[in-house]
Amino acid sequence: MEMKGAVARACRLLATGLFTLVAVNVQAATVESMRLWAAPDHARLVFDLSAATNANIFSLENPARLVIDLDDTQMDTDPSTLPLHDSAITSVRSGLRDGGGLRVVLELNREIEPRHFTLTPNDQYGHRLVVDLEYPGESAVENPIDPIEAMIRDQEIQSSQRAIAQQQVPGVISPPVPSSPTEVQEASPHPRRDIIIAVDPGHGGEDPGALGPSGTREKDVVLEIARRLAAEVNGTEGFKAVLTRDGDYYIGLRQRTALAREQKADFFVSVHADAFTSPRPQGSSVYALSQRGATSETAQWLADSENRSDLIGGVDGSLSLRDKDQVLRGVLLDLTMTATLNDSLSIGGQVLEQLGRVNQLHKTRVEQAGFMVLKSPDIPSLLIEVGFISNPDEERRLRDPVHQAGLSRAIFGGLREHFERYPPPASLLSWQRDNQRRPSGDEYRIQSGDTLSAIAIRHGVPVSQLRQANDLNGDVIRVGQVLQIPSS
Repeated sequence: MEMKGAVARACRLLATGLFTLVAVNVQAATVESMRLWAAPDHARLVFDLSAATNANIFSLENPARLVIDLDDTQMDTDPSTLPLHDSAITSVRSGLRDGGGLRVVLELNREIEPRHFTLTPNDQYGHRLVVDLEYPGESAVENPIDPIEAMIRDQEIQSSQRAIAQQQVPGVISPPVPSSPTEVQEASPHPRRDIIIAVDPGHGGEDPGALGPSGTREKDVVLEIARRLAAEVNGTEGFKAVLTRDGDYYIGLRQRTALAREQKADFFVSVHADAFTSPRPQGSSVYALSQRGATSETAQWLADSENRSDLIGGVDGSLSLRDKDQVLRGVLLDLTMTATLNDSLSIGGQVLEQLGRVNQLHKTRVEQAGFMVLKSPDIPSLLIEVGFISNPDEERRLRDPVHQAGLSRAIFGGLREHFERYPPPASLLSWQRDNQRRPSGDEYRIQSGDTLSAIAIRHGVPVSQLRQANDLNGDVIRVGQVLQIPSS
């Protein structure tokens, strides 16, 4: 009897052990699919997992490889189907790791800086492991701005900041001007720089944006419209477009405005397609940043849904001004943001008017909401919802190349109208406007010690004519200011 009891207990223990083993195997993760997106400055590889798992990632040299070890995980997809073109990865192989688990090896063709993070399930995806391969020294945009253009733009900003500072101090009009004239120096040529428009196609990569009833993805249609808008900009003399993304990959919301600032953009426009729970709403909308919240419940709801896309991309989207002291932070908010927001609202009205000529308007005024992508204090910006992708009829038209071209022309038409009326000082449009309204003649850049009367005498023109040619109300001039010298 004791022998039978011992055998029974052993059987029960064995069965318990087998059950435990089976339970462990059930909890093992499976790589259900792998997705890769290649950007100019990075590649993102996403592992779609059936369950959470631990990852250990390290680099090897000679040859260059990135090793991804996943604990208690098995492969249930074919890595050879990944689109590796335009990425740092030449091939992907996988196999069982010594001691158990899965090993994935990426063969590399360039230097990378890897980083990785995991994401918990959301409405669109399950557990994910995200591996980013960043390329040191590479620009996130193709054909980045020329360094000379960047220098000119920086000088403009510094000059504007000095002018604002002088206006804030009572009694300060211009630097002291000595009475004795100095040697005349001819002005350097007008820069005639391009006006830079940053065009931002929303979403991208693992963030498809809204989905239409027929499965149309927002990220695809807005990229096509953004490319057409960039072509309109680049095809117009005096303008240059910079796309924040020109392919199917994800860019963080904060990074988009950082790219615009890095490229010295004069304006930032983010292109999206609207969506709602009902299929009935339709039409285009234009949004600017609100400093005190949304102007309507719809705007607030939409801002929340757009801002959540950074969570899909694995970024918290937080804004840090820790490198700025409190005084500077206050100046940025009180001076710069107010002017930037006013410009955004003005341009938004012109864009909305143009859009109304090619599409029904969902909102007849520029709405305001707290979009993260608009929170750049020094660059006027708009977010444009070109139409409701959730409306079956509008979804069809958003896929139509003719309608896409009409939308892009309307958007640029509003932007161009504004900049032709208020061109930046060093731009080609500014030079063209000045030469159209002023008599033909030479330019002279004011030097330390110059006076308006002395300049007029040297060039043989009346002071009154010199004032008229340069829209001067008095005799106050500033060092570095360029005067048009009318023909005598």
